[in-house]
Amino acid sequence: MRTKKGTVTSAKMQNTVTVSVTRYVTHPIYKKRFPVSKKFLADTNGISVSEGDMVLIGECRPLSKRKHCQVIEVLAAGLAKQESLEEELAAASGKEKDLSSTAS
Repeated sequence: MRTKKGTVTSAKMQNTVTVSVTRYVTHPIYKKRFPVSKKFLADTNGISVSEGDMVLIGECRPLSKRKHCQVIEVLAAGLAKQESLEEELAAASGKEKDLSSTAS
């Protein structure tokens, strides 16, 4: 079974995530390496996955027109979670209000 490692870029569908896999290709003439990325749709198999997670996907039988991979495991959780972003925004907006009231 072929496996690929990538980052989840979208987890808004039901039981499906979009995984962006980046590989490096060498230019045939200039010998410079540059990244090439491709997006794959993958089935989650009931595994809870969120955006920003590093996952390992493997090929399987075609599940739909574009979906032919399954998430095998989550290698690393995403750096920024939605709850922590909301808390940071609330804290930042609270600080801005405090600063504006002291400036008046």
